[in-house]
Amino acid sequence: MPVQDLKSQIARLPEQPGVYLYFNSEGESIYVGKARSLRDRVRSYLGAAGVNPKTDALLEEAARLEVIVTDSVVEALALENHLIKQRTPKYNILLRDDKNYPYLQLTTTEEFPRVLVARRVERDGNFYAGPFLPASLARKTMGLTHRLFGIRSCNEVITGQRGRPCL
Repeated sequence: MPVQDLKSQIARLPEQPGVYLYFNSEGESIYVGKARSLRDRVRSYLGAAGVNPKTDALLEEAARLEVIVTDSVVEALALENHLIKQRTPKYNILLRDDKNYPYLQLTTTEEFPRVLVARRVERDGNFYAGPFLPASLARKTMGLTHRLFGIRSCNEVITGQRGRPCL
């Protein structure tokens, strides 16, 4: 992407949180990033030119920039994660490890439901809530759910033969 084109776009970018996407000339997304301030983050690429070979290669290949404004940095983080997994841009290496943010799973398909932390939402008939950012919030919410609603926390198959309750 010519530096002049990027500079003219930067002036029009909002100073809000969001996600930015660089596309190549074929229209393929080649990088997805998040920002507290879209304008400041995209501007930082100009300062990194000539310093970081990865940034140089990205800017050389980029033909177009798009931004998606979000209501918060947390929303931008979740959207960035989703878009990287959906589009698999070649310059995104850090989030390609298939790390997923946690959800709470209520096992409604079991006779005695449990609440578990799950890293994927499956089409299995159970109820999922989330994602939770940070991940520690999922564990805290799960503990609160156990205390408030008395939902079991054990992993055992309930046969009615156990000597103590599974709560």
